[in-house]
Amino acid sequence: MSKEISATKYPHPSRRQVLRTAGLAIGAAATAQLGMTGARAAGYPDRPIKIIVPFAPAGPTDIMARILAQNLGSALGGNIITENRSGAGGNIGIGYAAHAEPDGYTLLVTSSAYVVNPGLYVKVPYDPTTDFAPIAELGTSPNVILIDPKLGINSIAELIARAKAHPDELNYASPGAGTTPHLSAEFLKIVGGIEITHVPFSGAAPAVQALLGGVTQLAVTALPPAHPQIESGAVKALAVTGAHRWFDLPDVPTMVELGYKDFIAETFQALLAPAKTPPDIIARLAAQSIEVLQRPDIREQLLNNGFEVIANGPDGLRRRIAIEVPKWRDIIARSGIKPV
Repeated sequence: MSKEISATKYPHPSRRQVLRTAGLAIGAAATAQLGMTGARAAGYPDRPIKIIVPFAPAGPTDIMARILAQNLGSALGGNIITENRSGAGGNIGIGYAAHAEPDGYTLLVTSSAYVVNPGLYVKVPYDPTTDFAPIAELGTSPNVILIDPKLGINSIAELIARAKAHPDELNYASPGAGTTPHLSAEFLKIVGGIEITHVPFSGAAPAVQALLGGVTQLAVTALPPAHPQIESGAVKALAVTGAHRWFDLPDVPTMVELGYKDFIAETFQALLAPAKTPPDIIARLAAQSIEVLQRPDIREQLLNNGFEVIANGPDGLRRRIAIEVPKWRDIIARSGIKPV
């Protein structure tokens, strides 16, 4: 196992650098894609578009969907509304969108549940590779491994050493069974060879409160709800599970930096349409979505809500789906979680 790496060796760019660099990188791609749309897309949309959100209002996916709907609708010269169809870990809404008319007027904004659920459930009402046409990978948020500062544990290495020296002593809170934070913790147990007890809660905020209240010694959550407590010092962040360090937490390493190869466990947000939606409409939606996401004000708004904008088109999203469905299925199986 590699040694932990100093924060100074991997300086993270400022927020302004992140926005400027990413915007320049995708600007040319968006312009090129806008020229690829056909006659059918030219008259689209001629009535309101509906975005299905398979989760309750006010959560991360709903926030992303509403920001996208407002701005994408304006870019398309039409109106986009969001509709929340929550339940069964996202399966109800995803299944509804999968079987909608493939005409470009019903879309789906979903989270990583899209790629996790096929491994969590014996049967899901959609096939992640054939029932949808990928449009765009919108953004992502890392998960974060948190600990009570009073324990005096200051690194993942020290956490693993404590867990090995005192088996079954430590427990951790998560936003719920089957969430990417829960599975991130299970992944940590696998790669670290440790046992820590899972205590599921009904969301990220209650999980953080459990850590603050001493109910658990650790918590693994999405970054946004934990961020204020990290900044105040009420909790200590040992690592983030994203591909790189978060822009304003430069001293918190990634799991990959700490020597855990391929330990990337993010919660991503994606835009999809039912399979067989006309390719020219998919191309226009992808191009306009990327154009919207590269706007500095939109990127800033999403960053403030805990999202790093990705703005990958259909091919990038298709690759992510192809990688993550088997990855999460394997982690679920190795963790001993039984599909329901």
